[in-house]
Amino acid sequence: MSFSVSSSYEKLRSIVDITPNDALPSPAALLKAANSLPTTIPSKGLGEAATEAHLLSDIVPGFNGPKTSSNYYGFVTGGVLPIAEVADNIVTAFDQNVSVHLPDQSISTVVEDKASSMLAELLDLSAGWNGRVFTTGATGSNILGLACGREAVISNRLRDAGITDSVGELGVLTACMKAGVKEVQVLTTMCHSSLYKAASVVGLGRVSVKELPFSSDEPWRMDIGMLESELQRSEKGVVSIISISAGEVNSGLFAVNELELMQKIRRLADRYGAWLHVDAAFGFFARALPDTDEFKALRSKGLGIELADSITGDCHKMLNVPYDCGFFFTRSVDILNSVFQNPNAAYLAADPSSIPSPLNIGLENSRRFRALPVYAVLLAYGRDHFAEVFARQVRLARRVAKFLHESKGYELLPKSALSPEAVFRGTHIIVIFRARDDTINAELVKRINATRKMCVSGTKWDGKPACRIAVSTWRVDVERDSNLVQEVLKSVLKEKE
Repeated sequence: MSFSVSSSYEKLRSIVDITPNDALPSPAALLKAANSLPTTIPSKGLGEAATEAHLLSDIVPGFNGPKTSSNYYGFVTGGVLPIAEVADNIVTAFDQNVSVHLPDQSISTVVEDKASSMLAELLDLSAGWNGRVFTTGATGSNILGLACGREAVISNRLRDAGITDSVGELGVLTACMKAGVKEVQVLTTMCHSSLYKAASVVGLGRVSVKELPFSSDEPWRMDIGMLESELQRSEKGVVSIISISAGEVNSGLFAVNELELMQKIRRLADRYGAWLHVDAAFGFFARALPDTDEFKALRSKGLGIELADSITGDCHKMLNVPYDCGFFFTRSVDILNSVFQNPNAAYLAADPSSIPSPLNIGLENSRRFRALPVYAVLLAYGRDHFAEVFARQVRLARRVAKFLHESKGYELLPKSALSPEAVFRGTHIIVIFRARDDTINAELVKRINATRKMCVSGTKWDGKPACRIAVSTWRVDVERDSNLVQEVLKSVLKEKE
């Protein structure tokens, strides 16, 4: 069977190629798209040709530009590399079921396993990370991380009580009662909001998430002394999951930025029976930057991630594959299987081999073959190419940070006692800032995005409005894009410098 690109796909590609480089669609395009929507389902369909024309001429112009613009800095979206787009269309065309490992029927799960092992190599993880599964994104991966952590810390207490049943079998309430566990806490700092969602989903509750900030000036850093004090509550029937943010979403800063501190946290986790999880949705990729003096400070912040029990990551960010694609790594397939197995389903029986069926180690039974674009980009571009892509992204973020630091109208956040050079060398792909004139900040994001030339997201820092630039597309050109960012930021304040 041969595979050929459809005429519709060719039309779509031509439209993408000629789409203006604006980061956001015009208000007129958005209005046209909204007005083109039917009020109800038609009794008789429009037909494929008319629907195709509607999609391409009405709907597509209303999309924003993470795929087509290098200046979309809103969400950490990345772009889509050309070979990833090809692979994603192959995924749709052949519609594989990648739930059960059946290598005599399809190569798909074998490819998925290879993609995840190549990804581990790119991120400089040693052997032993045998629990690997692709997810919908960081939220799904954080749910897996807390579910595994919950399973591990409570099951340890169950075994101490001579009980062999797992939490997945007994349920959280019964397991805690039998194990004498009074509380499960998640210890973190400035975590992503999805960690609170994950805590709710796995039955721990959002109130279980406790932030342990180093100080009011550095709230993203974890206070190791406070961490140890919380872990010592294990003597009172409290068990703990530690969640480290490797790349805080607003600032890109790392909760733990020294290998020695991660080693200390690992020792504390072992001493008190805690699970150590790292949310490294985009910070993980700092480990794949070129090994040069230019990136030495930033690469050092990613050291120690390998000491975790589980790691969250996202491919649809800096790896530039289509939404949705996250990944989850853990050292223990057994714990994953204990939580996520599908018991008593004979029709889901897999080939007994070294590759576990994804449905028994992840959230979903019905899964898209999202690993194929990951496999394609890693094979097509390789380690060195991605190192240079990541380097360009960091260089652009640093160039923008330097401009903001020197600007009379803007304030680079967070404020730091470090030298400007040290701040710039520690900048990853996120830049957060505000106008010095507080009366402007309430509408600064709106002003910037109204240019349509670039897109930023709004956030808060120290309880006040701020703007965030997130650089994650492979299309980055440092000179061109830094000039455009400076031009836009000057124009919205009417700066003359």
